[in-house]
Amino acid sequence: MTRMDSVMTPQGADSARAITKLVVMAVGGQGGGVLTGWIEAVARAAGRAVQATSVAGVAQRTGATIYYVEIAPEGVAAPVFSLAPAAGDVDILIAAEMMEAGRAIQRGFVTPDRTVLIASEHRALAVSEKMVPGNGIARAEEVMAAAGIAAQRFLSADMERLAVAKGSVISASLFGALAGSGALPFPREAFEAAIRNSGKGVEASLAAFAAGFEAVRGATQPPQAEAPKREPEITGPASALADWAALMDRVSALPEPARDMARAGLQKVVAFQDCAYGVAYLDHLHRVAAMDDPTRDHALTHEAAKYIATAMAYDDVIGVAGRKTRAARRARIDNEMGRASEQEMQVTEFLHPRAEEIASLLPAGLGARVTASPRWMARLDRWFGHGRRIRSDRVTGFLQLYLLAGLRGYRRRTLRHAQEQAHLNTWLARVTEARQADYDLAVELLRCRRLIKGYSDTHARGLSKFDRVMAGVELVAGRDDAADWVRRLREAALQDEEGRALDGALQTVRSFAG
Repeated sequence: MTRMDSVMTPQGADSARAITKLVVMAVGGQGGGVLTGWIEAVARAAGRAVQATSVAGVAQRTGATIYYVEIAPEGVAAPVFSLAPAAGDVDILIAAEMMEAGRAIQRGFVTPDRTVLIASEHRALAVSEKMVPGNGIARAEEVMAAAGIAAQRFLSADMERLAVAKGSVISASLFGALAGSGALPFPREAFEAAIRNSGKGVEASLAAFAAGFEAVRGATQPPQAEAPKREPEITGPASALADWAALMDRVSALPEPARDMARAGLQKVVAFQDCAYGVAYLDHLHRVAAMDDPTRDHALTHEAAKYIATAMAYDDVIGVAGRKTRAARRARIDNEMGRASEQEMQVTEFLHPRAEEIASLLPAGLGARVTASPRWMARLDRWFGHGRRIRSDRVTGFLQLYLLAGLRGYRRRTLRHAQEQAHLNTWLARVTEARQADYDLAVELLRCRRLIKGYSDTHARGLSKFDRVMAGVELVAGRDDAADWVRRLREAALQDEEGRALDGALQTVRSFAG
């Protein structure tokens, strides 16, 4: 819509220029609409003409929406408003997530001559970031650096954390930050009145508002020193505590640079299975430590402590069921959804087991025969291969998952466990062989285990990439830069789900190896 220049303020200024343009960029569930409503209420209470519009965004940002508010100057009763923001024409931009601030900068909404940028420093990951097999998270630091240059004023804090700490949502803390910024000519009391008049979650919203206000104005109290972190207390039967103490003694015998990682790895492995499984973990780790090099800061043992634990605490159907039935998971869901104690909530689990997952639960010998039989695999796929929905908030659904999780004691007799142990031993044998001639290559081979993660199709894709990288190792073995090439292959494998980058890297290796 073309803005008309004929509407003048009483002082003769151009109405279009005098209008305050404010943009809110929020992801679904962050209360962008509520925040916009509060801003409208403040302006209308002050006797200002105001208009608000919204444009839905794309699914990659989980329902990102642009809310646009225009506030007329005092004394203008019938201004000409626009329906959407224009580049270089935004006075105030509120980003409910750091990458939304980045998108605003890219679109030209943030300019150094006029824009006050208020942004939350937390991250709500886009779908594209979650899909990357490796670390696909965009760097928030780069956006913050750009914001400091692009905006006239840049104000930021972790508004999500501030709001959650007060039992509210981020819209309230962002509203407080807007009031604290002084970018709008209204007193704090006017903003607080808008919250009170909304009549919903008033006390929590006001508390979050105050936190956001102080975050951008500067806290009045000096920062308090953080309390030293304490190790969690280990509790359990006396026999289990004695076993755990013996395991910790063995951790203490490892090289000092690897102890913290070994302790974390041991906790992961024991939580996955039991203390006897922890003994096996430390057996592997001590064998690696015996061939380590102290002059290299025991990097081999440190990496082994991390990735052997990852390999031993693999994802399987039993483990997934266990995570879905933990009390802590239900508490987390309640917290994220903001469920009150008197409210009911349905939780539906979507499961789609493949025939391979079903066969992997069978005893190792029987499972191997079933897997080798196309007829039986077809039957399993026909019986179990369709998607299932289980209501874990109901007794029957929860009981199904609970009984499946209870198979943990049986896990070490399954086909899946036998397969994982065979793969683990083969991998460590390759690491041992590489260590004889190339320390750096052995370290990189340990790190390649991060390619394998998840279960079902995700696990199958990761295992395929691992095998392809291992095939590439054979092509570069013996070269002075073998470790560097293995690192490159691994990083290429982590770039995309389909493995296109890995294909290109392997082609490069073959070109000089052939």
